[in-house]
Amino acid sequence: MKKLVKILLVTVLSLTCVLSAVNCGENPNAIVVSASPTPHAEILEQCKPLLKEKGYDLEIRKVSDYNVPNIALKDGSVDANYFQHTPFLNSFNAKNDDSLVAVCKVHYEPFAIYGKDVSAGEFSSKKTGWTIKIPNDGSNLTRALFLLAQEGFITLPEDADPNVNLTLSDIVSDNGNEITSMEARLVSSSLQKGQLGIINGNYALSANISIDSALAVESADGDAASLYANILVVKKGNENLPKILALKEVLLSETIKNFINSTYGGAVLSVV
Repeated sequence: MKKLVKILLVTVLSLTCVLSAVNCGENPNAIVVSASPTPHAEILEQCKPLLKEKGYDLEIRKVSDYNVPNIALKDGSVDANYFQHTPFLNSFNAKNDDSLVAVCKVHYEPFAIYGKDVSAGEFSSKKTGWTIKIPNDGSNLTRALFLLAQEGFITLPEDADPNVNLTLSDIVSDNGNEITSMEARLVSSSLQKGQLGIINGNYALSANISIDSALAVESADGDAASLYANILVVKKGNENLPKILALKEVLLSETIKNFINSTYGGAVLSVV
């Protein structure tokens, strides 16, 4: 009977280790990162051999939904994430007790306006009567509104601040355009003939939309390149862990910088 109890106890403990993965064979040198498939996960793939040389194994968990990675990081399911810019992080932290912090800026994806069967001439000469689709999350919606204002499609308040989230109700004048917001990942697939859409760089890449086909692009020489640079993010207090510092060093290396700048034809730019 004692032998049976012992066997059952060992079995239960083994199952507990498998399910919890807490100090039970877990690889202490593993770095688990949640990332958008393109370009973030692709960039991280290039980091694997460099991290291996430093004694770390990089596991990449691809996530297409912007709502998932920060929640996974907050609850400890991953060590870091790489998919967002600082305004997006600030918006999340405002609702979640400042639980996450940026480790470093890695790359910038110029925001762009694309059209479905819309010519460059029509775009530049006509500033009214468009259906325009933009991302609906606070920071990217704000960014989209500033780009539309830059191109003359809407008017924003004179004191509008890109660091403060706007809503559609903040538009002073839509100049006769219909502005519709939706999940960022849906904008590219929802465009119909004669419509305009503002598409995040990673979603444009995933949809095989070239930056060369953009009708207007956010200036990489302005404040946007710094404000909207994509960042490596961790849970507060973990930013100086050895494995996080190793990942930071690799992401900011010349090898990764050269990969970014030579791979994406201007749709992704290293900020290092």
